[in-house]
Amino acid sequence: MKFIGNILWMVLGGFIISLYYALVGLIFCITIIGIPFGMQLFKMAGLALWPFGHDVTPGANDGGCLSLIMNVIWIVLGGIEIALMHVTLGIGFCITIVGIPFGLQHFKMALLALVPFGKEIS
Repeated sequence: MKFIGNILWMVLGGFIISLYYALVGLIFCITIIGIPFGMQLFKMAGLALWPFGHDVTPGANDGGCLSLIMNVIWIVLGGIEIALMHVTLGIGFCITIVGIPFGLQHFKMALLALVPFGKEIS
């Protein structure tokens, strides 16, 4: 079932979201300062490509000082907009019964988009 969900996800827009995250991640990786943010966008691109069967879990550095500072910078520089986009898409999908699994995946990505530093995808 996960495989079918991932295929439907990719065909119905997941590939576009993943491509967007990867391209923006490449742009961030041009500068040395942007590399940590680009790496988080690559992590989000991987989740956006195949979200079914993966979970966002706290990593080893989830409560660390550096991860807290980087998450605050991330939120200020646009993380909240990305998270709101996923919440809005999740609500839109959850309106229909058929779209509930896709909406739940958007809610999972909203959590990662809000505070990506210190999180792992398992």
